[in-house]
Amino acid sequence: MVNITIDGKNLSVAEGVTILDAAKSAGINIPTLCYYKGLNDVGACRVCVVEVEGLQKLPAACNTPVAEGMVIHTNSKKVRDARRVNVQLILSEHDCRCPNCIRSGNCSLQTLARDLNIIDIPYSRTVPENKFSRTFPLVRTDSKCIKCMRCIQMCEKQACNIWDLINTGKRATVGLRADYTLEEADCALCGQCITHCPVGALTERDDTSKVIDALNDPEKIVVAQIAPSIRAAWGEEFGLTPDKATVERLASALKIMGFDYVFDTNFTADLTIMEEGSEFLGRLTNKETSKLPLFTSCCPGWVRFVKSHYPEYVDNLSTAKSPQQMFGAVVKSYYAEILKVDPKNIFCVSIMPCLAKKHECAIPAMNDACGYPDVDVVLTTREVDRLIRSEYIDPRSIEDTGLDMPLGVGSGAGNIFGATGGVMEAALRTAYNLVTGSNPDPDAFRDVRGQDGWKEATFEINGITLNVAVVNGLGNADKLLKALKSGKVSYDFIEVMACPGGCVGGGGQPIHDNCEMAPKRAPVLYEQDANMTLRFSHENPSIVAIYKDYLEKPLSEKSHHLLHTDHHAWKMPNE
Repeated sequence: MVNITIDGKNLSVAEGVTILDAAKSAGINIPTLCYYKGLNDVGACRVCVVEVEGLQKLPAACNTPVAEGMVIHTNSKKVRDARRVNVQLILSEHDCRCPNCIRSGNCSLQTLARDLNIIDIPYSRTVPENKFSRTFPLVRTDSKCIKCMRCIQMCEKQACNIWDLINTGKRATVGLRADYTLEEADCALCGQCITHCPVGALTERDDTSKVIDALNDPEKIVVAQIAPSIRAAWGEEFGLTPDKATVERLASALKIMGFDYVFDTNFTADLTIMEEGSEFLGRLTNKETSKLPLFTSCCPGWVRFVKSHYPEYVDNLSTAKSPQQMFGAVVKSYYAEILKVDPKNIFCVSIMPCLAKKHECAIPAMNDACGYPDVDVVLTTREVDRLIRSEYIDPRSIEDTGLDMPLGVGSGAGNIFGATGGVMEAALRTAYNLVTGSNPDPDAFRDVRGQDGWKEATFEINGITLNVAVVNGLGNADKLLKALKSGKVSYDFIEVMACPGGCVGGGGQPIHDNCEMAPKRAPVLYEQDANMTLRFSHENPSIVAIYKDYLEKPLSEKSHHLLHTDHHAWKMPNE
């Protein structure tokens, strides 16, 4: 332990602790901008500078360790003046048109400028020119980049490494490695660079206008599907607690906007379990001729990653489409027949926590229902929240509305798809039934739960030993694949989610700077599962009905046509 003094407070703290953390332990706030705990402590922005007696220069609190006898001043005049100058210099190279910025009201730079009472910028302005396309699902705005380098660190953590610091000195900026365009880069579209950017330099492509146009087209039947993880996050923007931010309340808001039908992607999560679970058991039965381990395929960010970084494992991916794409195929075939309408008049909107879903719905091969795209538009959680605001709907003052049938029924197993380990657990619940003819305890496979980046478990089902793994975050997926290639590990079934914590931590979810929300959102889904009477995908009455009336059985010819895909039918840029 070392003894220090911060703003007149005498403290005893562990050796090696940074000044920033020492101050925080004493309830003293030091403002930061580029800093992100556990990710970025380069001190690039110079906002967290402090004065240390005996030192001429002002060190950055985020990466300066304490030393015995240090006397630190966190808000002296010298510190305040330096802080203001540093922020004013950042603002002199920043597009400060805040009213039309996607992060206005939720921007760390905006908050910092207000807190420091900066009302003018006494320096000449040199705002960079925007060079990037606005059509790719991930949009970069150069004029808003503050060179904090968080995106570089996050992309490295995700093992994609597309962002880098380019040029030197005054010309130094953040850009793409090898002078690629975003369309040419091996971007997984996980969107983690967006959720870790403190300003609006990185955003998703906004597709809300396409939805508004469809809602105002009298020829269109506009349907929405709501992904499992949305119910754990959409209400954060409106100050709603999870028990108030129900999927039924979101459905009510969508109906007020003019959506004709609102459904639950939990339904096709259950459908995915039936198809993917049956595929897994088939491969397991024919180990000698089948590709094992089987990888889940419901995360398009993971599919993009494996195609660009480990193409030798593409055939290990389940051929099952993601729940999003299964829903689109079902609504434009099975449900179109129920409604007795031409499927080309159905406009399918997905509400997802994810940027990669925007790419997935645009894959030309994803048109099996009627030759038109199975899913027309994907909105992130942030986009649907903006759409609600633009319609002047106050979710706190509306009543819940039940989802439409028969595609509005989902099980607890489908619900936990949104958390890391949820797909694996849901699949094992049904695999157990398919093998034994009886149901296990719904929580028998809870060992795959939790926020650990790489989890392993072994289960025995009717004398069959299953070795499974669950990874979340592409950096962990990269480590697992390397271990798999070297023969250090061996599994039968592997669940991979591109985003840390799974879809609850998705790149399209609401942003809370310097706070990882997945550990807070995941328990919401598990609590909902625990409180449901329907906890097995194979017992969902709407799933039973669609097989009886339309698909015949899992892996039937019609199921293969509508619900499965060829991962070789499209290419990543460098594949």
